[in-house]
Amino acid sequence: MSPNALAGPAAAAPDAALRSPAQSVALDWQRLAGYLAAQGHALDLESAPRQFSGGLGNLNFLVRVDGQPCVLRRPPFGEVPLGANDMAREHRVLSRLWQAWPLAPRSLHFCGDAAVLGAPFLLMEYRPGLVIGGRLPPDAQAATAGPALSSMLVSVLASLHAVDAAAIGLGDFGKPAGFLARTAAGWTKRGEAVSADHDRTLIREISHWLSERVPPEQPATLLHSDFKLDNVVLDPATLEPRAVLDWDMSTRGDPLYDLATLLSYWVEPSDPEPMQRLQQMPTALGGFHSRAQVMAAYTALTGRDLSDFAFHRVLCLFKLGVVFLQLLARFRSGATLDARFGNLDGLGHGILEFTHAVMHGTAD
Repeated sequence: MSPNALAGPAAAAPDAALRSPAQSVALDWQRLAGYLAAQGHALDLESAPRQFSGGLGNLNFLVRVDGQPCVLRRPPFGEVPLGANDMAREHRVLSRLWQAWPLAPRSLHFCGDAAVLGAPFLLMEYRPGLVIGGRLPPDAQAATAGPALSSMLVSVLASLHAVDAAAIGLGDFGKPAGFLARTAAGWTKRGEAVSADHDRTLIREISHWLSERVPPEQPATLLHSDFKLDNVVLDPATLEPRAVLDWDMSTRGDPLYDLATLLSYWVEPSDPEPMQRLQQMPTALGGFHSRAQVMAAYTALTGRDLSDFAFHRVLCLFKLGVVFLQLLARFRSGATLDARFGNLDGLGHGILEFTHAVMHGTAD
C-alpha cells in the first residue's frame, strides 16, 4: 500500500451523524497510531475520532489518516454471532467491487491482528451524504420522497445483481451451492441459541416449514445480505445514491434472498404492531410503494421468476426475528450498554409470530 493509498476526498460529516467524543466508544487510538505509522501512515489525533451514531452492530468511526477522512470499522465488543461482523469478508468485497460498481466504497486497509484494537478492523473510503433510517428528514415529503426512494432501492439492488463477480476476482467468493438450505439451517441454530421456550416453538415450526420447501436456486449473484435504506448514502439534494455500506455478511447466492431481506424491513401500514416497532425504514408512510409493487419492479428490471418467493420471504423474516433476539440477548448479557437495545424486549418474538402468519398465508 502506497503512502497515499488512504487518501480520499476531504469532507466533513454532518454533526448530527456523529456522537460526541465523550459519547463515542473508546478505542486505543494511540496503539492504532503506532500501527499505522509502521505501515507508513499518520493518524491525526488532534481531531478526535468520533463514532457514527447509527447502526446496532459494527462500530464505525470517522478518523483522519494522512490528512484525509476515512471510516474505521470493527465488530462490536463481546461474542459475535457466527458469520456476522466479518471485516475480512467485507474488505475482500470492497477492495474489488468498486471497480465494477461505483456505489461500493473502496476498502483501503484491513488489519487481522486483534491485538491492535481488540478485533480485526478495516479502513474504508468515506462517502458523505444523507442516511435515512426509520423516519424521513423533516423537510422531505413522503408523497414525493416515497416513490423516488422506492424506485431507487429496487434499481440499486438490480444493478448489484447484474455485476459479473468473476470479472473482479470474486468468482470463487462464498459458497452458492446449497445456499438457501444452509442459510435456513444456520439461522435456526442461531435462534435456538438465544431463544426462550415461547420463541423456540415458533423457531422449530418455521424451520420445519422451510426445510420442506427449499426451492431450486436462481443463478448465483453477489449478495449484500442486509440491503435496506439506511445502508444507502444519499445525495441530500436529489436523494440519488452515493454509496452502499455494511458488507460484512456479503456473499454469493440466490439474488431473491437480497430482495426478501429488503422486504423484511419494508413495513406496510396494515402490518401488526411488532413490525411497526421496527422503524428501520419509513415505508409505512404514505407514498412508498407496496411490497407487491417492489416485487413487480424487480421482476421488470431483472426478468427473474418470483413464483417461489414465499420461501425467501419467510426465510428472511425468520432471519430478522432471530437478529432481534440476538440483539436483546447481547444487552441482557452486558455485552452492550447501549440503551436502545433495552427497548427490543418482545420485538424478536413479535417478528417470529408475523413470520409464522406469513408462512400460513394469513399475512403477506
